[in-house]
Amino acid sequence: MKTIVMTGGGTAGHVTPNLALVPLLKEHGYDVAYIGSYNGIEKKLVEDAGITYYGISSGKLRRYFDWKNFTDPFRVIKGFSEANQLLKHLKPDVVFSKGGFVSVPVVMAAGRQHIPAIIHESDMTPGLANKLAIPFASKVCCNFPETLEYLPEGKAVHTGSPIRKELFSGNREAGLSFTGFSADKPVILIMGGSIGSKFINNAVWESLDTLLERFQIVHLVGKGNINNELIGRAGYQQYEFISEQLNDIFAMTDLMISRAGANSISEILALKIPNILIPLSAKASRGDQILNAESYKKQGFSTVLQEEELTSELLINSVEDVYGRREEIINRMAESKLLDANQTILDLIMNC
Repeated sequence: MKTIVMTGGGTAGHVTPNLALVPLLKEHGYDVAYIGSYNGIEKKLVEDAGITYYGISSGKLRRYFDWKNFTDPFRVIKGFSEANQLLKHLKPDVVFSKGGFVSVPVVMAAGRQHIPAIIHESDMTPGLANKLAIPFASKVCCNFPETLEYLPEGKAVHTGSPIRKELFSGNREAGLSFTGFSADKPVILIMGGSIGSKFINNAVWESLDTLLERFQIVHLVGKGNINNELIGRAGYQQYEFISEQLNDIFAMTDLMISRAGANSISEILALKIPNILIPLSAKASRGDQILNAESYKKQGFSTVLQEEELTSELLINSVEDVYGRREEIINRMAESKLLDANQTILDLIMNC
């Protein structure tokens, strides 16, 4: 049996594509182990999936001043030492990295031990963690064709983003039963990322009276963001996070409002859901979500709203516009040439 070590963490977006590949890897005889940070979001997600998990020290490499910049390099050095020891113990045939700073020492350790390492970059331009890891990688997969120009020739492969197959097996009736919704009124699904978004949440709550006249709403508000005043509101269900029932929720969704993380929008496209994207502001990120969203807007897949300009009136008008054009948007998405990222990446792994 061959062994693969997967790594990636910091956000759910650095974990779910890894998990999407696991069933296929196991079908082809791979023993899967995972290296993440001691207590990052990845730990629970991976352990819940029944995968052997190993934690290492992790530090963040920031582009701005922070006192932790003086201590985190030592955490990274410790993480490299721990990753080096784990790889010697596990003896993997290949390492697959989805990014995040915890993945850097793992890929570097793989390079030191001459273990093939494959990296996946979901966003339009590589993040700092992947930039640091690329010299130690054998191949660098990417989600957008535009990303190829930012990657080393000979290493870069346009694969698309791995999609969880269970997302396609949702049942609309099960989703309606779970939420208590009616079958005769369209449903909006609102997702603000794994920790939620106060900008999106507030705009939705300010628009709620008008939106509920025509739609039912499933609102994933993020951890600790439940609005107690709206509990029990007819046609409105809020959750911190949904995991097991998400495929059923997708199956009953007529329109989606979402951040523009690369994995999220890849799933939206694969499921052909008319959508409004509200990318994370450049003030709070390196601007990758803005680039992702603009790519989808140019292709006719999405309407894009900037969070600095977000108002309840703009949100309501955009919902009405997108819902009115939903068939046109679905047709445009159906015309896109989706890559089978799962199989393409599996082939790269098996050829290492």
